[in-house]
Amino acid sequence: MGLFGWLKGSAARADGLNAWRREWLDAVRSPNTATFERLRSALHVQPPLADDIEIEEEMLEGLERLVAVTADLAAGRLPHLETSHRIVGGDACHFSAPVSMPEDASQPTGRLLLTGTRAVFAGGARPTTLAWHAAADVWQADRDVLLIRSDRETAYRFRCNNYGDALTAAAIARHLAGRARGSARSRTL
Repeated sequence: MGLFGWLKGSAARADGLNAWRREWLDAVRSPNTATFERLRSALHVQPPLADDIEIEEEMLEGLERLVAVTADLAAGRLPHLETSHRIVGGDACHFSAPVSMPEDASQPTGRLLLTGTRAVFAGGARPTTLAWHAAADVWQADRDVLLIRSDRETAYRFRCNNYGDALTAAAIARHLAGRARGSARSRTL
């Protein structure tokens, strides 16, 4: 194969990988098993979409976890984790994973815990907490989860170690924040 053929093949594979990533992003917005299976098949075509698809395999594993947790949340089932972490107290813990806070000057590492009443970061010099009724929005981008306070002036960004933790944390946080806002509205009407 000549240089031109190699370049042409590399460009076609890059286009295929970019299309796969766009479809993955669409699947994150509307997770379902059929799309997950299609993406899994498309990732492992011959020749492969890229020489190294480790990140895409991690993204796929994250999507698989998101499909499962989304189905559980839609059925009214929240994960329940046993934890002896003192900061959780008597709250039910629904998520726990190691994270860092890249926006903080010291970039502390610790653990993000999502309970029925709040998000808690246990790490660094002091814990960071956000009650669900005070959460205006939850965003997820790559391995980051962003919790935005109702005042819209404060946001907490947590960097997870993998896509699965980020996607799962964001889905559970959206569910808990939405539930808290819904119950707060029904109490005030």
